[in-house]
Amino acid sequence: MALARAHAIALVGVQGHPVEIEVDIENGMVALLLVGLPDTALREARDRIRSAIVNSGETWPTRRITVGLSPASLPKRGSGFDLGIAMAILAAAESVPAAALYGLVLIGELGLDGRVRPVPGVLPAAAAAAAAGFDAVAVATENAAEAALVPALRVVATPSLSAFTAYIRNGRRAGDAGVQVLEPGRDLSSFYPAMHDAESGRSPGGSRAAAAAGAGARSRTSAGLAIAAPAVPAGAKDLADLVGQPVARRAAEICAAGGHHLMLLGPPGVGKTMLAERIPTVLPRLDPAAALEVSAIHSVAGTLPPGRPLLVDPPFCAPHHTATRAAIVGGGSGVIKPGAASLAHHGCLFLDEAPEFGRDVLDGLRQPLESGEVVVARAGVTARFPARFTLIMAANPCACASVRTAGSACGCTALARRRYLARLSGPLLDRVDAKIEFLPVRRAELLSDRAFTEPSAAVAERVRAARLRTAARLAGTPWRLNAEIPGSELRRRFAPAAGALAPLERAMDLGRISARGVDRVIRLSWTLADLAGQPRPGAAEVGYALGLWLGIPQ
Repeated sequence: MALARAHAIALVGVQGHPVEIEVDIENGMVALLLVGLPDTALREARDRIRSAIVNSGETWPTRRITVGLSPASLPKRGSGFDLGIAMAILAAAESVPAAALYGLVLIGELGLDGRVRPVPGVLPAAAAAAAAGFDAVAVATENAAEAALVPALRVVATPSLSAFTAYIRNGRRAGDAGVQVLEPGRDLSSFYPAMHDAESGRSPGGSRAAAAAGAGARSRTSAGLAIAAPAVPAGAKDLADLVGQPVARRAAEICAAGGHHLMLLGPPGVGKTMLAERIPTVLPRLDPAAALEVSAIHSVAGTLPPGRPLLVDPPFCAPHHTATRAAIVGGGSGVIKPGAASLAHHGCLFLDEAPEFGRDVLDGLRQPLESGEVVVARAGVTARFPARFTLIMAANPCACASVRTAGSACGCTALARRRYLARLSGPLLDRVDAKIEFLPVRRAELLSDRAFTEPSAAVAERVRAARLRTAARLAGTPWRLNAEIPGSELRRRFAPAAGALAPLERAMDLGRISARGVDRVIRLSWTLADLAGQPRPGAAEVGYALGLWLGIPQ
């Protein structure tokens, strides 16, 4: 047989597309031709595959080999096609039965010695294979746990090309000791708590306190949506560490409950970074669907921690202010990779020293803040990455960052301070729901506020309860948080109580708030109502939310 077929997956963003690998062996000048829009890494597969086949004890066909990747119009990038091309060549040379490759997707890079090496993006690739109707996927042993998160697929974990060819010749039965087969029908929820325990640094059968926390971590709404409370390990960062800033702690709780964006303004040393780093400690852990979505993004980016294929805690990304637009938003000159905005999906994106970021970098976040996704367009391909995150920005009041008090060394003029903060464009700040100004804390305030600080566990319980109320109200809709509700639905289905918008109407008449800001204030007021256990926001909630949006101390 001179013609054989195998299948692989090409990733565009986090979307997988089935690719048919056709191999034709004919008489002619000895060569390996690769067609179908391969990139540089894929063109180099010719030398890798030949060495891998020969060093695996197989015979390399000394004829003209043509490898076609279909659809030809779809760009193919990366080294994950090596295993599929090698098996299609062996099938065309009648070294392995071609029929045994039907219904099987092959994903893996080959080493020169025939080892099957792991590649990024296996989770979305396996999900795409299952959606396309394939019943099995073959991956490197290191990628097996990641592919196993798709329960509808049989996962074949192979360490080498020789082990996999033996598996194929054996009728796809795991007779070779090196090949492991995970049968379909796996239940993701069965190992989801254990994965969380591993990610939190605990064993599944940890202490009594941890077991009690795990037993009470999950609650259900009438819609059947589960929201799990986070379990904070001993010695971890805690919201109670921030002393002397009660308004900021309250704003962090509100933003965590509703998924609202937060701006922190103040001199150095007042706790801006401390607060931002502790917001994830009050967020609920991800539900299984969100965990799979987040894990797929990190799989494509190659940032999944070793041995942890499923991320169950909300991600926290804090890029340096020298990061480029592609590093924050996504893109790249070769393979399109997700940026920090997508890596923070369902979590927090923290921009410390926000005015020091490039103006184009900050303005590049305006579109994902509205739509919840990043669209990267290149010639011939458009990639989409989910990017629904909570934005947290921190900034000093001026370039010298000195405290403006009696005897201060700050010599910045009012114009210089305005010019420094003007690096944050008005349209970007218009999309920020809450703006908090940190003031220097004196010793008496530090001592008195210690009695009112609460640990992250107590705040997280209120956040979880508020999100449960939100989930019950939004049951049957595509939204899960108040920050995600469109403005049209706010006015039609989720209007506040009669007369509650009076403070907002006065601000509009004075020109102090935009139409977009009105929607964001109403969303904030709904979160305040959920935290207070009220059926809908009143004038007090709307007034408080307006003060947060304007940056007026409460």
